[in-house]
Amino acid sequence: MLTPKRVKYRKQFRGRMKGKAQRGNVVTFGDYGLQALEPAWVTSRQIEAARRAIMRHIKRRGRVWIRIFPDKPVTKRAAESRMGKGKGSVDHYVAVVKPGRILFEMAGTDEETAREALRLAAFKMPLKAKFIKRIDPISGEEVS
Repeated sequence: MLTPKRVKYRKQFRGRMKGKAQRGNVVTFGDYGLQALEPAWVTSRQIEAARRAIMRHIKRRGRVWIRIFPDKPVTKRAAESRMGKGKGSVDHYVAVVKPGRILFEMAGTDEETAREALRLAAFKMPLKAKFIKRIDPISGEEVS
């Protein structure tokens, strides 16, 4: 499971997921990517489940990049505890994902295999996502 090694502050506010992703919205490392279409918190367990689904489908051939990291702590109060007495302890970590963000990238496989692997990964995510190809920054055409 992905968690930060160390953090400056143990607890955070919930925050907002307003607007589109300003960075991390272009396929950079691989040839194919999985792009988020709506905002969500993605837990470290969901990221790991998607990664396993991809690896199982491509049979460990090719290369996979995880472009999101769960660095936001989510707190939870103990079960059946009364109101008040402060904020709960850290329960798990999430990655804040905005629309347009690339979640996973792949290289070293054909498009059909990559499309199916990323489709399986998208089922593990708590948001809608689409398959995209890398675009050449100069010509603006898809790189194949």
